[in-house]
Amino acid sequence: MTSDTDQQRRGPHPETDAAPLPPRPGATAPDGIRPRGDDAPHGAGSGGAARRTRHGKGLRGLRRPLGIGIVTLWLSVIVLLPLAALTVAAFDEGLAGFWEAVTAPAALASLWVTVLVSAVVALINAVLGTLVAWVLVRDEFRGKRFVNAVIDLPFALPTIVASIVLLSLYGPNSPIGVELNATRWGLVVALLFVTLPFVVRSVQPVLIEADREVEEAAASLGATTWTTFRRIVLPTLAPAILSGTGLAFARAIGEYGSVVLIGGNIPRETQVASQYIQQQIEIDRPLNAAAVSVALLAIAFVTLLLLRVVSSRSQRREERDA
Repeated sequence: MTSDTDQQRRGPHPETDAAPLPPRPGATAPDGIRPRGDDAPHGAGSGGAARRTRHGKGLRGLRRPLGIGIVTLWLSVIVLLPLAALTVAAFDEGLAGFWEAVTAPAALASLWVTVLVSAVVALINAVLGTLVAWVLVRDEFRGKRFVNAVIDLPFALPTIVASIVLLSLYGPNSPIGVELNATRWGLVVALLFVTLPFVVRSVQPVLIEADREVEEAAASLGATTWTTFRRIVLPTLAPAILSGTGLAFARAIGEYGSVVLIGGNIPRETQVASQYIQQQIEIDRPLNAAAVSVALLAIAFVTLLLLRVVSSRSQRREERDA
């Protein structure tokens, strides 16, 4: 009894009753065997992680040139090689032969009609496309989803079908009494149909993301609706409008299916460049067809390049202002 009481008073013996200390990292067991599992040395786990990291970097390093190679090969087969073949065919008789083919009176007339009509179509799209996008974003009305879906119809509908529809509507036996067959206005209507979505779909996202609080603040300060649109909304929409207009112009200069029937293919009047190219192929003059094709390609390339430059400058200006 006395010894038990004394032991309780003294508490646990510091050497025999204390809880064992956790083993130190890297310590060995009494028999010389190193612990496994969570008690394994840090070096072994870090070595495996390092190997996995090096393996992951190696895979990423392999995937990068592989992806670039696949993209380059695909673009070469689909775009670069056909364009190179077309350019070689256009200069088959040298620069003099190319220039003579492009500057032939019929070729110049077709290029002039194409550029003129496409420019008119692009300007109309810039105004009416912006208006359509504004209505779809800012107004609520019955049938809005239907209208929104109809805008994308020219992307899905074959262009020759559009030409048949337009011919039946504006042809010699027009049910509405409007005859545009074999006129430049017929070309304008046909090209407006196929280029409708470009400006609308370019402006819509910008309008959706636009800050309306700035417009409300301008209105509260007494600005009219036109002033608010001209000074606040239009500068924000200008890059998108320009981009959509340029895409519509580039699309219009190469159009064939929608104008083949309603245009009439009248030389120096309604014959566009694509119809002239087909005519040269039919009469076995591939050099002339290739030369005019390269001219159209150059016009489209310059248009897209200018759009790219303007877009880059606008983006840098926005980043600088932010």
